[in-house]
Amino acid sequence: MSELVITLVQTDLRWEDPQANRQMFDRLLEGVSGSDLIVLPEMFSTGFTMQVNEAAEPAESSETLAWMKHKASELDAVITGSLSINSGGRYVNRMYWVTPTGEVSHYDKRHLFRMGEEANHYSAGDQRVIVELKGVRILLSVCYDLRFPVWHRNRGNEYDLLVCVANWPSSRRQVWRTLLQARALENQCYVVGVNRCGKDGNGLHHSGDSALIDYRGETLIDEPADIPFVRTGVIGLESLQRFREKFPAWKDADDFTLHP
Repeated sequence: MSELVITLVQTDLRWEDPQANRQMFDRLLEGVSGSDLIVLPEMFSTGFTMQVNEAAEPAESSETLAWMKHKASELDAVITGSLSINSGGRYVNRMYWVTPTGEVSHYDKRHLFRMGEEANHYSAGDQRVIVELKGVRILLSVCYDLRFPVWHRNRGNEYDLLVCVANWPSSRRQVWRTLLQARALENQCYVVGVNRCGKDGNGLHHSGDSALIDYRGETLIDEPADIPFVRTGVIGLESLQRFREKFPAWKDADDFTLHP
């Protein structure tokens, strides 16, 4: 049965400075080898910026997306994280999924953080995106999405791992930690949450609290707050499937149709 080696990269971000951030991630990823999947934070090239006219990269010629393709090939691993993107004049918070062979999938953040005026500057996506890696089916998610369980509902075990990238402030760190565990428990899946740490250009502090959580809600990776780290963990489908067979709560879930 498939195992997946996942690397979580938690760090401070240089405010609205894509080149400096790419160089920083080059350094952080130097020692990474043997991973199948490398997860970077939300808007990892700029921080959570609303300055879309200056910060959003064009989808057709994004330097950071080109960098992701290069690193994925170099490290022989999928790389994922979100960017501020101009897609034909429509600004989106786009989570890219880039394979070592250069294939690119993306998910546009559905739930825009109105309290931070994200909805005033970006357009919401309307499609859930599930990708597959080594037999593991993976649902992509960005930050504020995490608060909405219907969007993440694992209908009929259609995915095995939820990956959520974030710029989640430390003032609500307990909410972040609780919701990561809740999504794992209610969906009987693994969860990866990668959040930034440090202060952004608006003075907001982020504690990180990036984590890898199993389908029982147990933390497999959980470092102290505020400390940048690069950590690697392993998840396995066999134990997940055994658990789903032994405790098939998913069979009693309510049926519904999702209308984005």
